[in-house]
Amino acid sequence: MKRIPVPAHVHYEFLLRVLERQTFPTVEEQDFGNRGRTQELINSLRKALTQQLQLEEDWRQRGYQVDYRWNIEEPQPPS
Repeated sequence: MKRIPVPAHVHYEFLLRVLERQTFPTVEEQDFGNRGRTQELINSLRKALTQQLQLEEDWRQRGYQVDYRWNIEEPQPPS
């Protein structure tokens, strides 16, 4: 079965938590002018995760196995 490497969901979740819980509140207090750009970044990451989830479902339905990656140093799966 063909395997497709993708980032583990935890990578998105970590970035979103930092941005939502720490970055965004700080930007609201200290750099309000960039509030909108910060929110756009958060929304883009949410959208990226959603798109990845949709791709994963499509691949599974077509017989591919999703291979979650935890770091860039992991070896590529055999073709």
